[in-house]
Amino acid sequence: MWLRDKRCLIVGGTSGIGWAAGRRFLQEGARLAVAGLDEPHSHQGIISLMEAAGPCLSIGCDARDPKQVEEAFAFTVQVFGGLDVLYHVAGGSGRKDGDGPLHECTDEGWQTTLDLNLKSTFLTNRAAVRHFLAQKQPGVILNMASVLALAPSPHYFDTCAYTAAKAAIIGMSRLAAARYAADGIRVNVLAPGLVDTPMAARAVGDPAVRAFLRTKQPLAAGPARPEEVADAAVFLCSDAARLVTGVVLPVDGGWCVSEGQLTDEA
Repeated sequence: MWLRDKRCLIVGGTSGIGWAAGRRFLQEGARLAVAGLDEPHSHQGIISLMEAAGPCLSIGCDARDPKQVEEAFAFTVQVFGGLDVLYHVAGGSGRKDGDGPLHECTDEGWQTTLDLNLKSTFLTNRAAVRHFLAQKQPGVILNMASVLALAPSPHYFDTCAYTAAKAAIIGMSRLAAARYAADGIRVNVLAPGLVDTPMAARAVGDPAVRAFLRTKQPLAAGPARPEEVADAAVFLCSDAARLVTGVVLPVDGGWCVSEGQLTDEA
């Protein structure tokens, strides 16, 4: 019960890494609100969460919209009587909108991808810090980056806007960790490798990418499972990590320290 009675909000918690985290948070005793872009899918997710571990709030929220973010925080605080933990998972690929290699990335691909990943993180983090400061209470923020911000791999993962956004999340989070440590507010970052989620379906379904991952993520011998990222999130959001802030934790199966072997066909 690492999160017993912690009032937690997961933004982007209706599928993939966020959904797995929601299940684990509930199993660890959290009082949980899950905010998601797709409200019908969110409710379907909440049904599964309730069956697995216990009840939680479901909130429809586009984290790129300041008004919707403020409303999601206000509703969570009203129901729970406060907030202790924000876990921001929301984000995604902008490949279909034009993200790609630097010389091919379109203006729309750049802006859409930054809004989806960086702007949304800024808005939820700002709301969380404002709440913690106003209540004069400690708090925890955990943000989602990507191993690509630490160890690029352009042969299969050449998306400059996505990588830039995830790197910017790291910089913003470390500045916030330094600025608010004296207020008891901890800010950390997870940097997963390739995880088997709906967002990663293109890569996960490519036999050449899977062969590459066997040597690039040797601890997983392929794509990681969302539950493996959830375990790290539980630790960083719990009191067991009470002296941990400003950390960027790769949950990457060895990606950052492994060369990764391309096949002859690659």
